[in-house]
Amino acid sequence: MQSILEIDSVTQSYGNRQVLSDIYLKCQTGDIIGMLGRNGTGKSTLLKILFGSLKGDNKFIRIDGKVYGQPFKVPGLVGYLPQHNFLLQHLTVNKIMALYLTPDKIPSFVDDAIISKIQKNKVSHLSGGELRYLEIKLILHTNNKFVFLDEPFNGVAPLMVEQLKKMINDHARTKGIILTDHDYKNVLDVANRYCLIYDGGIKNIENKDDLVKWRYLSGNS
Repeated sequence: MQSILEIDSVTQSYGNRQVLSDIYLKCQTGDIIGMLGRNGTGKSTLLKILFGSLKGDNKFIRIDGKVYGQPFKVPGLVGYLPQHNFLLQHLTVNKIMALYLTPDKIPSFVDDAIISKIQKNKVSHLSGGELRYLEIKLILHTNNKFVFLDEPFNGVAPLMVEQLKKMINDHARTKGIILTDHDYKNVLDVANRYCLIYDGGIKNIENKDDLVKWRYLSGNS
């Protein structure tokens, strides 16, 4: 059965500056929504509000017809990849997998050229790209219906980026995914729906011309 997430009437201000104003967004399983916007427009803020770790001045979140104030407190609803690294540095990758995954999921998780190579290493010994790859794969392998990815491709080598895109597409068969990244080309490549945070509101994007229209891209990009 398809699951549906809706967030409506979202507002968020910092002091006298209103970052988000009356945002509405709908995501359903099978969607990969690419959220674009210039730095400081509120993309990360909106993902935190969706996850429930940021209260927001006003918001209305509904998943499968039920309203939630903090969705992350309910198992199986939402997962979130923040911009910063979040795994404990002193643990090995094997220990991390045991914490995050059920035993039945570990063999398939390790059946991966990158993970199998690093599984005995401590998190502190991983390269930035290896760590980001591990974090994204862990979040995608949770049982949550919806996943929010903030800057998933940042600091990741091109070959790993292509593997991550495939992984994201594979998991979108059973999840709804919302992601944002400063590299808009990767976002356009992996997502099947697009939106732009602009002047506190949200614009649906059909093609690259819309990004020029809303001044996210220049006509020469």
